[in-house]
Amino acid sequence: MTDYREPQSIMPVASDSAAVPRSIPLPLRLAQVAACLAVAYCALDAARHTTVAVPPQGPMLFAAGDAAPAALSQLADLGALAGPPLASIEVIVQRQDTLERIFRRLQLSLADLADIRALDGMRALIDRLNPGEQLRFLHRDGSLLGLERHLSLTQKLEVRRTDTGFQATVVPRPIETQGTVAHGVIESSLFEAANAAGLADPTVLELARIFASDVDFVLGLRQGDEFSVYYQRISQNGEYVKDGEILAARFVNQGHVFEAVRYVGPDGVAGYYSPDGRSMQKAFLRAPLEFRRVSSGFSRARLHPILDRIRAHRGVDYAAPIGTPVLAAGAGRLRFRGWKGGYGNVIEIDHGGGIETVYGHLSRFAAARAGAHVERGQTIGFVGMTGLATGPHLHYEFHVNGQYVDPQRVKLADARPIDPSLFADFELKTAPLLAALAPSAAAQVAVR
Repeated sequence: MTDYREPQSIMPVASDSAAVPRSIPLPLRLAQVAACLAVAYCALDAARHTTVAVPPQGPMLFAAGDAAPAALSQLADLGALAGPPLASIEVIVQRQDTLERIFRRLQLSLADLADIRALDGMRALIDRLNPGEQLRFLHRDGSLLGLERHLSLTQKLEVRRTDTGFQATVVPRPIETQGTVAHGVIESSLFEAANAAGLADPTVLELARIFASDVDFVLGLRQGDEFSVYYQRISQNGEYVKDGEILAARFVNQGHVFEAVRYVGPDGVAGYYSPDGRSMQKAFLRAPLEFRRVSSGFSRARLHPILDRIRAHRGVDYAAPIGTPVLAAGAGRLRFRGWKGGYGNVIEIDHGGGIETVYGHLSRFAAARAGAHVERGQTIGFVGMTGLATGPHLHYEFHVNGQYVDPQRVKLADARPIDPSLFADFELKTAPLLAALAPSAAAQVAVR
């Protein structure tokens, strides 16, 4: 039989020696109660005078009863935020790349590509890619959200996914153009002096092309020759991008001063002219390719490197890598194209007026065939070392009435000068450009 016991108190039992609290007198208790009531009354009165009524708040955010909160209806649209994150990929276009190949490589939706290409005018903007250019893709889990491509220095293509499909926009990319003057003195080479003056290599080549018919940039440069160039510097977002057009230039070579200024005619065609309106583009190029050095100059007697005997060298050899384009020195008819003894692959052009040019040791020919008309500066072949040649170079000859002449020293006929009816406009537009050239001692030398 279970033994039920009375639970024991957990409170300690006072011992006989513990102090027994005395009872509080009744008047003192009444005084304490009165004090508490007075404090409570003061508090209530203060609250009544400092509380401001709250205006009605309108409809409740959450409806009463079992109705769902209004904000919860939007959670389905925000659910994508919990999905895969956005990814931004930058791609450098490789040789033979197409957008389809890039999409497959990145595992992007080809259906998205088809939708983009279906947009009006898009195929012309995206079907042809250039090796080395950069594309930017924005996607989520293979679904394309955006595409960017720089169409030019001043334009960018932006493709964005919208609620109704893809939308393409050509966005302008503003540039800043500033006119700048560079001046240099040649100590060892034109490139070194021009680079030290702040000119980029393409601008140096353009400077050489402008004066190519007047200055022999291979054998004619001398220490102390100098140049001044007024040109455009192009920046974007405050950062230098590249050099722009040469607007005016002065070149001092062996004491002779040559000046050129850029003029854009009413037809929009730009050209370089001397201050008196003569075209800087002569009827012939002084050299039929962009060269860096000459391995053998013109002479009446030279030890032939293969035949090992003295032999007249009727022309100039331009050392250049195999495959360097060879240009027609002037307009004319391609009289001969083929193999000819020590010349190897050779081209002969009849320019009329008793002038003929010869281009030897070519590795191969361009498209123009014998009998075809070629223009000044047109590519006709490529540097090689066929025939009697010890290394890759172009052998170039200039004939006048059947006689060999030094192509680097022959006086070249001027191209057509500016139309007299445009001369007033020419002077008006070019005077500020010529004035922008920094003054130099070269200005004291008579302009030839």
